[in-house]
Amino acid sequence: MADNILLSLSIIIIISAILTVLARIIKQPPIIAYLITGVIVGPLFLNLLGSGSSELIQTFAHIGVAFLLFIVGLSLDLRVLKEVGKVSTVAGLLEIIITGGIGFLIAVGIGFSSLTALYVGAAIAFSSTVVVVKILSDKKEIDTLHGRIALGILIVEDFVAAIALMLIPSLSGKADILVLAREFAIAIILIVVILLFSTKVLAKFMDYLARNQEVLFLFGIAWALALAVVFDKLGFSLEIGALVAGMSLASSRYRLELEGKIKPLRDFFIILFFVFFGSQLAGDITPSLIKAAVLFSAFVVIGKPILVMTILRIFGYKKRTNFLTGSSLAQISEFSLILILLGFTLGHLSQEIMSLAVMIALITIGLSSYSIYYSHSIFNKISHLLFLFEGNKIYKVKDKEERYDILLFGYHRVGYKILKTLKDMKVSFAVVDYNPKVVIALSKERINTIYGDAGDKNFLSEIPLDKAKLVISTIPELGINITLKEALKEKSSHAVFLATAEQPRMAGDLYNFGVDYVIVPHHLGGDYVANIIKKFGTNKNSYLSLGKKHHIELNKSKKDSGFNS
Repeated sequence: MADNILLSLSIIIIISAILTVLARIIKQPPIIAYLITGVIVGPLFLNLLGSGSSELIQTFAHIGVAFLLFIVGLSLDLRVLKEVGKVSTVAGLLEIIITGGIGFLIAVGIGFSSLTALYVGAAIAFSSTVVVVKILSDKKEIDTLHGRIALGILIVEDFVAAIALMLIPSLSGKADILVLAREFAIAIILIVVILLFSTKVLAKFMDYLARNQEVLFLFGIAWALALAVVFDKLGFSLEIGALVAGMSLASSRYRLELEGKIKPLRDFFIILFFVFFGSQLAGDITPSLIKAAVLFSAFVVIGKPILVMTILRIFGYKKRTNFLTGSSLAQISEFSLILILLGFTLGHLSQEIMSLAVMIALITIGLSSYSIYYSHSIFNKISHLLFLFEGNKIYKVKDKEERYDILLFGYHRVGYKILKTLKDMKVSFAVVDYNPKVVIALSKERINTIYGDAGDKNFLSEIPLDKAKLVISTIPELGINITLKEALKEKSSHAVFLATAEQPRMAGDLYNFGVDYVIVPHHLGGDYVANIIKKFGTNKNSYLSLGKKHHIELNKSKKDSGFNS
């Protein structure tokens, strides 16, 4: 039997590896490859998972979920909610409530029971942190305005999902409201005790453990699994136990070290979780099941982005930001699959709903991956149809006849540093940004600001580009910088144009397009560090003095940015 299990496990890993390579070629996240692997090795095709293998894979899947939620918990420092901002918090909560509510009504409308509809509505309300962060990181867009808003919404969703994982086990056939209230109170008390213990006692103990990296690594695993088992034995889920274990260490100075060491272990087990879930696409794939999957997927891919765009429009953001943020969230989450698996384990959901969840995941994650990768191209083609999502509630472009010697596009990244120099130069300048909070913050400092999207040709035609002597773009998006250069050419401007690029290849493209000088932050940063080393040598005091000055400037720039204000 052991040989059969080893053979099945080996085949699963081999198929996963091959499909992961193919997924990367066609710009799909690994989750898709793992789910398809599960479909292939499941009962519909190879049927490699016999009773022994299936139980082992399911056990590994639960361990993978525990490690995944432990690492998620490590990132859920309660202070994070203060950092995601009002926009992300409100948008995240509204998106969950409205999307989940509509999903519930759709499920009830096609004949699902109220409990099943509640699970399905919750599942489609969450978007995938793993997918969104991976693709936006690949595109170098995590630190853009839409990337920061999307990430903030995902953080809010993770908090809500954590609460859902806590509540769902309490629904297991217990109709007495007093029983539910008692169990919820016990869970809250237990969590508070664990968090207090970790703050008062565990933090000091970890200072001792951290002297040896292997001991710290083993402690992290033991802490995650121990709390998972404790919560499971008390009648809650092991998932919430692992999540609480992570949250209890979220404020620890060793959080990043633990996260980095446990991630490879998590990645192995989480592969088996998605494979196991994919293998649940079993039984008859009926026309009604396919219709339901298409209906829910259409709502997730189309309805959810429209909802997010509408919410952001109310906050005054431009249609480009609204579209790029909304299109990033058009899929269901790994949390969605965990919730469905939990409901199946508790006996709340049938095998058919498991199959439905697999199909929705494959459709939405597959489609949204392309929509995120090609979001800028898609926006350029349909932007004229998105006029309803163009924010103009409060912020207006200043008189286009006003003249500025220098125009600075983009305040974040290196923009705040350039702004300091412009102030010292005593020249007329204006900052152009499409983040309303930046505009408000700079306006309070009596700095000339123009609110608008640098990638919108219509907007560029309304501002005095032809009057400027110097135009600086700190926005590292190739398409936007090319659009700016074209706008300068159309206005017959003789202004010096400085653009920004993340990579040397993009810098070369901009030079070929006629940009006067391209700022490549990594390249300039390397030169700067080399000069510091040449100047200071091994003089520790010189580095400490410069470091203190740098720290003060970084804190000031964070405060001045306006995003978190």
